[in-house]
Amino acid sequence: MQTHTLTHLKQLESEAIYIFREVAEQFERPAMLFSGGKDSIVMLHLARKAFWPGKVPFPLIHIDTGHNFPEAIDYRDWMVKEYDLDLIVGSVQESIDKGTAVEERGVNPSRNGLQAITLLETLEEYNIDAAFGGGRRDEEKARAKERFFSHRDEFGQWNPKNQRPELWTLYNGHYNDYEHFRIFPISNWTEMDVWQYIAQEKIALPSIYFAHKRPVVERNGILLAESPWNTLLKDEKFEERLIRYRTLGDMTCTGAVLSDADNLSGIIQEVASSRVTERGNRSDDKRSEAAMEERKLQGYF
Repeated sequence: MQTHTLTHLKQLESEAIYIFREVAEQFERPAMLFSGGKDSIVMLHLARKAFWPGKVPFPLIHIDTGHNFPEAIDYRDWMVKEYDLDLIVGSVQESIDKGTAVEERGVNPSRNGLQAITLLETLEEYNIDAAFGGGRRDEEKARAKERFFSHRDEFGQWNPKNQRPELWTLYNGHYNDYEHFRIFPISNWTEMDVWQYIAQEKIALPSIYFAHKRPVVERNGILLAESPWNTLLKDEKFEERLIRYRTLGDMTCTGAVLSDADNLSGIIQEVASSRVTERGNRSDDKRSEAAMEERKLQGYF
């Protein structure tokens, strides 16, 4: 008797595709949050598989802080054109201009926290009832508590008491007026799973994920890239180093890692031997012990 066994990656892929199709059936106006980072790129690849040969039946939403890495924006625009995708861009600068968000002040002010305001405004403007996100449970303790279907109240906030049980892969997408859901199809994936899947599927990535030379400054143990928004402190200077990025966010808060891994094989070996989480180089996560939890409650992801 012949048996058919799925590999670990195929099981994860199948689970994510099931989630995409379940959301398409239960919700009227879903959308996918897209940053140009590896997790959202893998998520989009899975969505294309879920609805192949048809077009991805929902738009991408990119919350543009104005402090993005140019490589991420270039990749986003290429991806939209290459796969004929619909794109919605929410601008943090527009939120600041109309007074709903307030710019931080200081040496290197971050707009990362302001994304929650722009995101909620964008979801409300387009009446989105389910927003796919690339969060994974292994990334950070605040994300470890998320379910696949994460309920958000009328203010876009997360309340642990309002989350539904998800027994036997049964998902309850019921919501009241002005509420919505965040959906996390790759919750059960690890960073290693993501990289191995990228290698298996031969998924194109922004060049920023591979080793390259870039001027950086070390501040509090984090290598920050030279940019118009990172102001040098006394006795600091930018130095060209061979680096790459494990995670992608704003230039003001995303730290690089010293690396010579210029291909997927090298990156996978590097991740396997690393003893620091991929978000260990994000200065925004170090502002307090509960930094991510606080942003989550505000509707950040």
